[in-house]
Amino acid sequence: MNAFSSLRRLGYYLRPYKFKFILVMVLVIATVGFNTALPYVTGLPTTEISRNLSNGDPINFDYIKQTVIAIIVIGVGYGGSRLAAGLLMTGVVQSAMKDLREDISHKINRLPVSYFDTRQQGNVFSRVTNDVDVVSGALQQSLVQLVNAFLSIVLSVSMMFYINVYMALAAIIMIPASYFISRFIISRSQKYFNGMQNALGEMNGFVQEHMTGFNVTKLFGQEKATAENFKEVNRSVKNNGFRAQFISGLMMPLVQSTAYLTYIVIAVVGSLFVLSGAIVVGQLQAFIQYIWQVSQPMGNITQLSAMLQSASASSRRVFEVLDEEEEEASEDEVPLPEHIRGDVEFDHVSFSYKANEPLIEDLNLSVNAGETVAIVGPTGAGKTTIINLLMRFYDVDEGAIKIDGIDTKQMNRSDVRSLFGMVLQDAWLYGGTIADNIRFGKLDATDYEVVDAAKTANVDHFIRTIPEGYNMEIASEGDNISLGQKQLLTIARAVISDPAILILDEATSSVDTRLEALIQKAMDQVMKGRTSFVIAHRLSTIRDADLILVMDHGSIIEQGDHETLLAKNGFYANLYNSQFAHQE
Repeated sequence: MNAFSSLRRLGYYLRPYKFKFILVMVLVIATVGFNTALPYVTGLPTTEISRNLSNGDPINFDYIKQTVIAIIVIGVGYGGSRLAAGLLMTGVVQSAMKDLREDISHKINRLPVSYFDTRQQGNVFSRVTNDVDVVSGALQQSLVQLVNAFLSIVLSVSMMFYINVYMALAAIIMIPASYFISRFIISRSQKYFNGMQNALGEMNGFVQEHMTGFNVTKLFGQEKATAENFKEVNRSVKNNGFRAQFISGLMMPLVQSTAYLTYIVIAVVGSLFVLSGAIVVGQLQAFIQYIWQVSQPMGNITQLSAMLQSASASSRRVFEVLDEEEEEASEDEVPLPEHIRGDVEFDHVSFSYKANEPLIEDLNLSVNAGETVAIVGPTGAGKTTIINLLMRFYDVDEGAIKIDGIDTKQMNRSDVRSLFGMVLQDAWLYGGTIADNIRFGKLDATDYEVVDAAKTANVDHFIRTIPEGYNMEIASEGDNISLGQKQLLTIARAVISDPAILILDEATSSVDTRLEALIQKAMDQVMKGRTSFVIAHRLSTIRDADLILVMDHGSIIEQGDHETLLAKNGFYANLYNSQFAHQE
């Protein structure tokens, strides 16, 4: 039961459909009842014929006709109830899995960014898709069969005792024997089923990453190395899968062996009982059929064990996601003011991604509404961390970040993020039309607002030169347009949201000089009247910033406008001169 403990939690998702589920159980009971009655009824004609022949009486065809009709009725009842139970159970399971997927979707939206920063995306995708499918398949195929099997065993054993107690006691020895065999094998195989599902998750992550970076793999000629890495991951899936299936596969022949031994013993003992008159021939025939009605469901249980163990491993991985800690909500959240000016203050802020490894210590900064702040510095200086803290992707360890004097930790995260428009270095688009991708920044935006945002971002002309214009379908991740065009569309998406504060994280990194000038012109217009944070390596884009922060190792080592920092002849001046002195 420890191996299948995670499956018990699935009962929560079956509970809303309990009335249908109860009806399924009633139909299963009827199915088992019909199936249990069949051997006994089929033995009645045999007993009647043998009695007539032994006594020299004529065969009672009326009685035999009645029993044949009863057998047909029982058979039809068995088939009908089994079909109805299967159809109803399909609806129950699919509805429960729909609810589970929705819970996972809502959960993912509530997880902190740090969860995805520390995990392979493909592995997370595998939990949401592959693992849920495994659980769904197991419930669909095994739940009714398991209930059917246990009821069949109970009723068949009861009929055995009804026919002959001594023969029944001899026959049921196979049940505990089969149980201990199954328990021993499950204890040995479950770890390999867990390993197999984890390995499948790693494989999905590997494939997802390398399919996304396929061009890079081809560019650097790493096909052979990638294939070797895939072989290693694939080998792990194969080894765990082989061990899991092989060990689990031993269960069926071992359990069936106990049934065959029982069959031999009962055939001998039962024949002696018939000769002694303790039972009649028809009862021996029915008893032997009951042995198979016990061994067959036990065999079904053993066949389902592999599926159930896979489902157990998968459900454990699914519930690991559902049990993850969510973004903490403030106890007394401050409502968002009707009007946001855009003043931003870092008040003695300290932060670290890992304990005892501080990145930002005692950072103080005041930005007035409408100012443009540029953040520059080497890789790992803490530039992107500043943005993560502003957006509350991470919370500060000490100090406070305030917007218009309100500590963002006292505000709802959604409210905080609604104040920002953001253009990332890695432009992300989803499968849909160009208009839909721009409208992602404001879902209720009109067509006029979409076009206006595109004009502001200097992308309207490009859109109108393509055949379908704003209705052009963009491929997954925008693979059918250039990187520069993707960046322009993400800028239009930020524009349409009309944010109080704008964040540009290397917004011009993927465009050429001509497009950079267009984007810069658009950004100058967009940033008017808005507080703006600009992370840039191209210092040409930040010359006109009101304030330039030069960061290194999480600290601000220089600050001022462009001319002031050049006059200091420090870190910024060296960085600027290394980029532009030769041009001037």
